[in-house]
Amino acid sequence: MRPLPRTGRVGTVSGPANPIQAPGTDETYWRRWNGWDTLPAARLPTGGRVVVVAAHPDDEVLGFGGAMAVLAERAVELTVVSITDGEGSHPRSRVVTPAALARLRAQELRDALTELGAVHARIVRLQVPDTGVARHEEQIVEALTPLVRAADLVAAPWTGDVHSDHEAAGRAARAAAQRAGTLCWLYPVWMWHWATPGDARIPWQTARRLDLPPHIQVLKRAAIGRFTTQIRPLGPGPDEAAILPPEELAHHLRPMEVLFQ
Repeated sequence: MRPLPRTGRVGTVSGPANPIQAPGTDETYWRRWNGWDTLPAARLPTGGRVVVVAAHPDDEVLGFGGAMAVLAERAVELTVVSITDGEGSHPRSRVVTPAALARLRAQELRDALTELGAVHARIVRLQVPDTGVARHEEQIVEALTPLVRAADLVAAPWTGDVHSDHEAAGRAARAAAQRAGTLCWLYPVWMWHWATPGDARIPWQTARRLDLPPHIQVLKRAAIGRFTTQIRPLGPGPDEAAILPPEELAHHLRPMEVLFQ
């Protein structure tokens, strides 16, 4: 994915064909939204095992990192599945090769999980090509099904996130969870960029709000900070720009997370 333009206003899906590349919704508008109080509370498992699926290393921390920190505190067993290694985030980089970037992002994920208190989390790398998740969807369902069997919860990217890898990852996780008879929740990542407060395109009726205690917010912020290949430039050129500039990270540093059930 190419770096995002700077945000600073409420965005729309007009303009660039890809709404992720369009100017997005400033976090200030989300913070002022009075709809938060209408969302019922999400209830996380207090024991057992949770499987967290991500299209790329960092998705799970951005969208579900606070929840993972809470689960780790409760000694819930965590399995984190990286469908791709995220090697395609800087396709024209002259600083780092895709193979090197895959190794860096895998280590960033491990470091981020340590920040969340999930030092013993199991990480499974499916190594599906970045940007190619939809082409391997059935293969991913087959790989996920035994991993999610007998889990207490599966969490995966939202299937309406307007990012093809995220949506395919969510569909595959949901299909695997249905096969295994396991509950599946979906977490948005890019939705906060292209949508607007109260957006009619969002299934708010299925949304649940997870409030994060202050110490969990601190852990999540530290975990996000571990993804240096995504939040800082790799070099001086435009092809090395940060994928997640500060205004984008602001969406994921709120005192809450939202899950679709």
